[in-house]
Amino acid sequence: MPAIHRSAAAAVLAAGTLFAVTACGPDGPSGGGGTAAPPPSPGTSASATAAGGGSGVIGGITLPTGIPTSLLEGLPKSWDDLTRWKFEDWDNWASKHVFNNPIVKDFWNPDKMGDSKPADPAPPTAKPADDAGVTDPEPAVVKAVPVPRPYTKQPSGKVFFSAEGGRGNCSATVVQDPAHPGKSNLVWTAGHCVHPGKGGNYFKDLVFVPAYNNSGASSGGKKAPLADLAPLGTWWAKDVVTSPQWLVEGGGTGDAANQYDFAIMRVSNQTDSGKSLEETVGGAVPVWFDAPRDKVTATAVGYPLYKPFDGQELYKCEGGKPTRLSFDPKRPSMLTIGCNMTQGSSGGGWFAPMPDGKLALVSNTSIGTQDHTSLSGPYLETVAKQALDWIAKKK
Repeated sequence: MPAIHRSAAAAVLAAGTLFAVTACGPDGPSGGGGTAAPPPSPGTSASATAAGGGSGVIGGITLPTGIPTSLLEGLPKSWDDLTRWKFEDWDNWASKHVFNNPIVKDFWNPDKMGDSKPADPAPPTAKPADDAGVTDPEPAVVKAVPVPRPYTKQPSGKVFFSAEGGRGNCSATVVQDPAHPGKSNLVWTAGHCVHPGKGGNYFKDLVFVPAYNNSGASSGGKKAPLADLAPLGTWWAKDVVTSPQWLVEGGGTGDAANQYDFAIMRVSNQTDSGKSLEETVGGAVPVWFDAPRDKVTATAVGYPLYKPFDGQELYKCEGGKPTRLSFDPKRPSMLTIGCNMTQGSSGGGWFAPMPDGKLALVSNTSIGTQDHTSLSGPYLETVAKQALDWIAKKK
């Protein structure tokens, strides 16, 4: 889990992943680590990047060091141009960065799920923008409390995947599909739960398990059959989209890619029951884009894995009004709430009541402090909405 500093005097923040794909021990997946690149010197060109893996600039985009030539294909001229992308632009980008996740029958079993682990934090190396208008003081810690069972009344679940070096897991949420009302097969999670960031490839064997351990069969260290761990089935990812910023920049330490650390998966049930994920779960939540910060009171939900948690129970932190955290003042500041949830809660949904009182997803867990005192998630605006619109329309 890459790390940053909130200020010179503040405690270290563990940023970039609560699953952590950038640093790992023998049991955890590994990914594209490294640090965010410094601004390039005058005259540096993208050709240096393409030829030798150095840093460079394309239009208004500063590329990190070691960026593969393949990631240059389909990029906008600047990140500002990305906000004007249409379906065809997203489709062109996706066609150059194909996600391939063939179903492997009976691949996931209780032992493999139990062996999947978050990785260890990476050392701190970078600082966010020191601007009181962009980065606020860290909020007071909030203690996570168990979500009452049955989880089948929740849109939450766990994501499992294979990565170089091992297997990992995250948390995720069933969200509404604007193109298929009432029949959504879309799951919202963190970008680092599907892809390690710059220089990497999409994870394999990517599945969503709604209502994981709904009955509590595997609680307290007990062994449980797959039917009890996955009462609503295992749903394999068919399509995935994350932000171009995460694919190009993500996986560094303290970099601005965390401000776009989200992903959306389209899934299908291995048993092909004919029912959508939303119908099977019994509901899905809308995504509230551009939610007014002064109106949001957020609750983060997830399956934290590190002590004092064990990854088998669904927890929530009622964090109240989020504060702000920024690595790049040109990008939307992240939302931050006090919470002591640990690794494994990455990708879990942040919920807030809309003006009509209905709950909506306003963010997902992306980063948190090494002392497990707060969590931060991306502010979901134009780029996130475009990504959802693309995958909703994608056949």
